[in-house]
This record gives sequence, structure tokens and C-alpha cells, in this order.
Amino acid sequence: MEALERMGRWSGRLWHHRLMTEFRVALTVAASDPLGGAGVQADLTTFAALGVHGASAVTAVTAQSLTAVTAVAPVDADVVAAQIDEVAAVFEVAAVKTGLLRRPEVVELVAARVADGVLPAPVVDPVMVDGRGVRFVDEAVVAAYREALFPLARVVTPNRAEAELLVGAELAGSAAVAERAEAFRALGADVVVTGGGFDGSPDDVVVTGSGVRVYPRRRIRTDNVRGSGCTFSAALAAALAQGCDLAEAASVAGDFVRRAIEVSAGWDVGGPGPVAHVTVSPQRL
Repeated sequence: MEALERMGRWSGRLWHHRLMTEFRVALTVAASDPLGGAGVQADLTTFAALGVHGASAVTAVTAQSLTAVTAVAPVDADVVAAQIDEVAAVFEVAAVKTGLLRRPEVVELVAARVADGVLPAPVVDPVMVDGRGVRFVDEAVVAAYREALFPLARVVTPNRAEAELLVGAELAGSAAVAERAEAFRALGADVVVTGGGFDGSPDDVVVTGSGVRVYPRRRIRTDNVRGSGCTFSAALAAALAQGCDLAEAASVAGDFVRRAIEVSAGWDVGGPGPVAHVTVSPQRL
């Protein structure tokens, strides 16, 4: 009970929603990570930790080590579409989060499902460059994001490297993001630039049509941050699914990731490890 109360204090209103019995569904459209630190696996565990039922449409199957992606097998666009359509036919989807979409036709099909009202406006994690600096997509995918999906998104959540790619400028910290607010607004959606990649500041920065808001974050010294971007965007989607507005959802997501990193900071897995998606001690049976 003490662990549950502790989580209730840091997650605020969302914990109240978790104790409710209403069934809410969040859908992740993303790639599989066999290590469970990122991608579909991270999204589903984050949804569950925040009291939302997770559904998924897998866009690619990957093989990964702690330091590299060693193989990628994209799923055909028609199979991705079929997964989305079957989920939407069974459930009323309250929130959608996208991860690695890999090919422009997959970006475009997700946009089409949103435009047709099959899916709600998504949280778009534009998985273009990871925290290791690995580039995942080509310019055709970036163009599809800009032209088709960003304008329909509820919010876009780039990391620092992705944000720099999208606005064509170096971003040294949260102040630099604020200075480029108009460039982010030109993407056509609200934007949360996640701060884990900033050397000087780990702050998250929310850019909307009405202004810029900085969420200060305390830096935690650890290499175990694998999947922190996926986890943030999944937590954001979970909060939106339960009725939070963007400001509250960003606060919940940032707190969740901070707590996840605090829990995983001391782990020794032989390399850069994952964040802890389940941060509450389970009840003993």
C-alpha cells in the first residue's frame, strides 16, 4: 500500500484515473524491440503502468544489442493497415502513439486513418535519430511526416537530434528551443522537445500556438536511459487517453520518465540499459 500511495503522490490526477474502472485503450503503431527497452514493448508496459489497456500495430521487427540495431525487417504497409483496422473495429481507441514507421507509405497510411476518423489525432514520436545518433529513416520518410502526419498530430515529441533535423538548427538547450518556437509551430502541431539529449539541460519544452512552456527536469547520472523517448511519448498518450490536457499530460509523462530513470539508474546489465517502465513495487501474493 505504501508503494501505491507513493506513486499516487507523484502522478497526481492520473493516479485517480487509474483507480477508476472505465476501460480506456491506447494504440501504439511502432517497431518491436526484442530487448524490451523501447518500441512496442516499452509502449505497452508504460500504458499498463499508467492504467491504460494497450493495443499495438507492429511496423517492423528488429534485432538489437545494447549498442546497435543489427537487423530490421519492415512489415508490409497493408499488414500494418490491417492491424490498425482490426484494433479500431474492436475498441474505441482513446489515444494513439506512433514510433518507428520506417517507410513513407506507412506514415501516409497512419495519416489517412486519422483523416478518415478511424484513429484520433496521434502522439507522434518521430523516430528518425535515436539517442545513440543512429539515423533510422531517409528523407522520403521525413517529407511524409512533414506533409501528411505532423499537421494531423495531437503533439509531436522529437528528441534533441530530431528537433534539430526538423528545424535545421543546432539546439543547445531549452532556451534555444524557445528561440525557434515559430519553426516548431510551422510543423502544424503542438511539439514537446524532450530534454534527455541536451548536454546543459534535461528540461522538456512544450511549444504550442499560445506559447512556450519549460518543464525543468533534474539530470540523473546514468547510462540506463534506453527507451526514455518511447516511454515519454507512451506516457503522454496514456495521460491523454485518460482525459488530461497537454500541459498536464506532459507533466505526468516527464514525472513518469524521471521516476523510471531513478529506479533503473543503478542497474548493471552490461551496457546502456533500459529505463524501468514499472516503477511501483508489486504486491506480494
